[in-house]
Amino acid sequence: MAAWTRGSRTTQRCPACRAPVIKQLVGERAALNVIADLTPLTPAQQAELREPNRLIWCLRTNSLGQQRLLWLDPWHPPDCRRGDHVAEHRCPPAEPTTLF
Repeated sequence: MAAWTRGSRTTQRCPACRAPVIKQLVGERAALNVIADLTPLTPAQQAELREPNRLIWCLRTNSLGQQRLLWLDPWHPPDCRRGDHVAEHRCPPAEPTTLF
């Protein structure tokens, strides 16, 4: 895999659950490696999924089709029209593999 650079991003599938995700280095000084789902969320879904250790991101697509994740600050509207809101990726619980 190529080295991460500021603002670099790739879309791919999660190796564990195969869900489509975007990976991006976000931030200026204290950068975060973010893996987010590509499924857009409604404002109600955002409120349901939001918790202290799970972030919601604004996924914007430019005129060239390039996507990037942006921080959601407290003033960012939940029904933003400039991009889809997506959640930090978490694999769904695994199905039990035993019968007992």
